Amino acid sequence: MRNAVVTPEGDQIRWVELPGEEPPRVYVHGLGATSPAYFTEVAVHPLLAGRRSLLVDLLGHGISDRPAGFDYTLESHADALAEALTRASVTGAELIAHSMGGSVAIVLAVRHPHLVSRLVLVDANLDPIPATPSSGGSSGIASYSEQQFLVDGWEEVRDRVGSHWWSTMRLAGREALHRSAVHLTRGTVPTMRELLLDLKIPRAYLLPEADGPLPGADALTAAGVSVVAIPDCGHNIMLDNPEAFASATAAALTDRNQG
Repeated sequence: MRNAVVTPEGDQIRWVELPGEEPPRVYVHGLGATSPAYFTEVAVHPLLAGRRSLLVDLLGHGISDRPAGFDYTLESHADALAEALTRASVTGAELIAHSMGGSVAIVLAVRHPHLVSRLVLVDANLDPIPATPSSGGSSGIASYSEQQFLVDGWEEVRDRVGSHWWSTMRLAGREALHRSAVHLTRGTVPTMRELLLDLKIPRAYLLPEADGPLPGADALTAAGVSVVAIPDCGHNIMLDNPEAFASATAAALTDRNQG
C-alpha cells in the first residue's frame, strides 16, 4: 500500500500499486466503492497486465483518510487525486474510472491535463441528476440533508443498497458519502458531458448493453469518443463481466483513432 498527503491538514490518499511498465494506469472507483475491490481482477487480466497500475481510493473512501472538513466536490476530489499522482511521479496516465470516478477523471483531465493521456469511462455520470428519495444511489443519498443522513439516513441507505455495495460503502466517511453524492448529482459547470466533448485526448465510454443507447451518443461519437456497449452486465461492468470489460478496455487503450 502506498500513500500521499493531499491536503494542508495532512489527509492522505492511499492506493494499491502493481509494478509494471510506463506509462501508468490509474483506476478510480465510484461512489461508496474502493478501487482494489472493484478493479484488481481486471487490472491483472492478461489483456491489461504488465503496466504500472495504481488502484486509488479517493478521499473519504476505502483505505484513504476520511476528513470531515473536506468539501468533496468533484473539483476537490480531482485536485486531491492530482496531488497524489504528482507525489507518485505519475504523468500522462491512462485513467480507467467508474461511475462517480469517471466524473472525477474528466475534471482531472481538464484541470491537470499533464497527468492524463487517455480516459476509459465506465458507466460514468455525465449529467446532473435530480435527487430522488428512496433511491439507493447518489440521488437517494443526496435527497437527505447532511444532518438527516448522519443521524439515521445512512441506515436507510444501507438497507436499500444491499450487502454487496454496503460492503464497501460502509468504509466511506458518512460526511464524505453524503457530500460526494450531493456534488455528483449537481454536476459541474460546464457539465461533465460538455467537458468530455471538449477534451482532445483519446476517450472511450463503456456502458451496459442492457441500458440501451447512451443519451447523446451521436454527439460523443462525433467528438471522437468511442462508445462501447458491454453485454451481460449491470452498472459494475468490471465485476459482472470481467472478460468483456478487459477486452473492451484493452481495445480502447490501443485505439489510435480516438481523440
